Order: sequence, then structure tokens, then C-alpha cells
Amino acid sequence: MNAVHTTFARRGLVRPRDGRLLGGVCAGLAQRSGIDPWAVRALFVTTLVVVPGSQVLIYPLLWVLMPEGDAVVAAAGVHHPAA
Repeated sequence: MNAVHTTFARRGLVRPRDGRLLGGVCAGLAQRSGIDPWAVRALFVTTLVVVPGSQVLIYPLLWVLMPEGDAVVAAAGVHHPAA
């Protein structure tokens, strides 16, 4: 699992400690994409309403796979872009 966390951290996909509502997945995707977290959350909810199903599986999967903020990033020696 550490290899997966390191890979995600190197690509800038981390769940930030600040600005999260549930698990920080949408906030992390927004931070990586450079857009507002509320836009990602709105897109997630909109797609959940329009095409129900897969998002319910994707969110928990990303919650497990995306490392949490500074702890894993610091341990891996990876520097991610500042928010």
C-alpha cells in the first residue's frame, strides 16, 4: 500500500488536511487540478444524480488509495505543489 501512496503523492494526488468535508477526496482532486473544491463536489453530486452508481464505488476507493496530506508525503520525501 505504501507504494501506491507514494505514487499518488508523487503525482500530487493527496487528501489535504484543510478544506475537507468527508474524506478529502474531492478537495485533493481539486487541489491537483487547480480548481475550486466546491466545483469538484458539485460535479460529483451532479454525476451521481445523472448517472448513479460508479461514484459510490470510486469515492471510497480513492479515499483508501490517496495518501493523507503531509504525513505520507513527508515520509516519502515527496514535495507536492502548494495549494
